[in-house]
Amino acid sequence: MIKFTKMEGLGNDYVYIDCYSKKQEIQNESSLAKFISDRHFGVGADGLILICKSEIADFKMRMFNNDGSEAEMCGNGIRCVGKFVYDKHLTDKTKITVETLAGIKELQLKIKEGKVEKVTVDMGKPILQLEKIPVNAIANPITLNVEDKKFEFMCVSMGNPHAVTFINDMQELDIEKYGPKIEKHEIFPNKTNVEWIQIIDREHIIMRVWERGTGETLACGTGACASVVAGIMQQKLNHQVTVRLLGGELEISWNQEDKHVYMTGPARTVFEGEMEEKQW
Repeated sequence: MIKFTKMEGLGNDYVYIDCYSKKQEIQNESSLAKFISDRHFGVGADGLILICKSEIADFKMRMFNNDGSEAEMCGNGIRCVGKFVYDKHLTDKTKITVETLAGIKELQLKIKEGKVEKVTVDMGKPILQLEKIPVNAIANPITLNVEDKKFEFMCVSMGNPHAVTFINDMQELDIEKYGPKIEKHEIFPNKTNVEWIQIIDREHIIMRVWERGTGETLACGTGACASVVAGIMQQKLNHQVTVRLLGGELEISWNQEDKHVYMTGPARTVFEGEMEEKQW
């Protein structure tokens, strides 16, 4: 039997498996991610996150989208990693490091009544060079014609690629129509996450996101960070912003001294369970 924990950050939900304690080993991770993410035949989630040992950090996080593809990072997912390892007594530290494919991330755990309630993640410096995101274009922002609309995107990487566009009215967005076509546009060699942003004022925005390999989700931490960076770069936002997503709110700040982006938000355990092996 494989033991798992269902967790969510602002409705961005993942199934977490402890590979750190070496009580269970996972093979065919991509197939497992597709099976376990299925909301009809599996547990139901946006993806799978494995918590592993690391030689360069306190823990290592491997993240798989619900289509089985392995992703570099997930802001909401990594906050739940912090809660998982503290609440399950894998660490007693309130400041930990986590190895990801996007580099080592530092987490500050906020404790309430012996459990992690919120987590602040040092998301590092945003990447704005198009060739490093990567985007096959010459200048940032870029303009794309998709179906019957023209979009201007500010492209940002927070360890994974994002294309951010600003709109006047979120009610007019047909995300199912445009999301998959932008995600898989040839200009993005590794595909992209897509964020639509409506500005309320210089410190408050509304965001909807189409996540690469998953579709629309209730929240995306790296997307919220990329969106705030894009807004600041275009002089639309201040350096500390509340991002309102379908699943709740994140606090994002871009520190002008160290140039790092910091994300603060909740993490919650939904339930524990176990499943038979070899179903996938």
